Amino acid sequence: MPLRTLTLAASLATLIAAHPALAGKANDTLVYASDSEPENVSPYHNSAREGVILARNCWDTLLYRDPKDGTYKPMLATAWTWADDTTLDLTIREGVVFHNGDPLGPEDVAFTFNYVLTPEARTVTRQNVDWMKSVEVTGPHTVRIHLKAPFPAALEYLAGPTPIFPAAYFKKVGLDGFAKAPIGSGPYRITKVDSGRGVSMERFDKYWPDSPLGKPKIGKLQFRVIPDGESRMAELMTGGVDWIWRVPSDQAEQLRAAPNITVLNSETMRVGFLQFDTLGRAKENSPLKDVRVRQAISYAIDRKAMVDNLVRGASRVMNALCFVDQFGCTDQGVMRYPYDPAKAKALLKEAGYPNGFEIDLGAYRERDYAEAVIGYLGAVGIKARLNYLRYAAFRDSLRAGKVSIGYQTWGSFSVLDVSAFDGVYFRGGEEDLTKDPQVIADLQEGDGSTDPETRKAAYAKALQRIAAQAYALPMFSYSTNYAFTSDLNFTAQPDEVARFYAASWK
Repeated sequence: MPLRTLTLAASLATLIAAHPALAGKANDTLVYASDSEPENVSPYHNSAREGVILARNCWDTLLYRDPKDGTYKPMLATAWTWADDTTLDLTIREGVVFHNGDPLGPEDVAFTFNYVLTPEARTVTRQNVDWMKSVEVTGPHTVRIHLKAPFPAALEYLAGPTPIFPAAYFKKVGLDGFAKAPIGSGPYRITKVDSGRGVSMERFDKYWPDSPLGKPKIGKLQFRVIPDGESRMAELMTGGVDWIWRVPSDQAEQLRAAPNITVLNSETMRVGFLQFDTLGRAKENSPLKDVRVRQAISYAIDRKAMVDNLVRGASRVMNALCFVDQFGCTDQGVMRYPYDPAKAKALLKEAGYPNGFEIDLGAYRERDYAEAVIGYLGAVGIKARLNYLRYAAFRDSLRAGKVSIGYQTWGSFSVLDVSAFDGVYFRGGEEDLTKDPQVIADLQEGDGSTDPETRKAAYAKALQRIAAQAYALPMFSYSTNYAFTSDLNFTAQPDEVARFYAASWK
């Protein structure tokens, strides 16, 4: 057993003996912790998973996708009708109020989408709304969304990463004020944003009846930022927090033996992948401009061993750059890269790098996964230097062309459509390090066609070219370990959304 594991086991044993787990049931406060915080609490101004969780618990969307059967149900919109392929009419629910008491109406819907579509909004998640052209109020309780082009996945996006803001309040306080005191209409309302430390929430007593989310059973939520993994576990063991996640597999095994702690493993939609700077912006005369080098890197990494020994649980190796349950995701006809270091060395030699080369590798989470990749690259002669950053800094560096190899993870904002994955990284936007016209055209065809089979065929072509050119190397789906007090009823979903509004005390 490694020294680190022995030390951790000893410290946990001491904590278990001295401090039996104390849940937040007594004061009806569920405290959950993660390693990072969103750069801005506004759902349109961060792309961190922690921000997605806050959004789903504190803001409502126009539609609701039932995770049990995938059907779309009314939420803030009670009805919707396609006038034509690029015009969507919606009826907005009456009687809903925001957390500050303002009534929610069609003006709020139109303002939200029209605002986040403007350059001035500095929308971080623009890919989630960029399919819209504009939104207009058409009646006392109706709006019309004008699309730039046909976009069959529109309902999926309206049921996910597109919450509604209170127009009057947002206009009054602006983005900076909204980030400090955000207002939504969801089951929980945010009572305090403590930058760098966390967010406090409480059940919204005026939440509208008959919501598909239901009325929360737990009175208060508190999100705490605890960067160090062992500190999060210690807090769980001593009753400082009730719920943690992304627990490394070795630590999860130890927690299974702890009294009053439940450990749950679940596969998520999140996929890890290496993205290559194929345009050579980060390094002059970059070896990554050569497809043989990118393929060599792909053959050099034993992804199955990483799944078996690091990720574990329900994780699976991915061959196509998407999550298997997303519409349009397929690995049929996609080039495979089995672990073959000899072939990797041969390709490097053929490309003119018989002794390898030096390169930078950026990452922002699961440092041990990134270090494993660096070890595999070193075995074939590639000396990779790790640049480990916070997510926002990593993302900005990648967009600025300062990252040669990015160790990425993406949960697609829990959208079950390939457009939410490959559309982000290969359709010509800020995250696209390749700008391949053929891939862009295929993705545009897939996004815009109203025929499902045409969409699937177009996406398949894009996925095949991405793999053949080794623009990116899909690694594996993420398997997440959740650990929480046994006093808590909590169900994990593959979309990686922690639905605390559906949790309860036993």
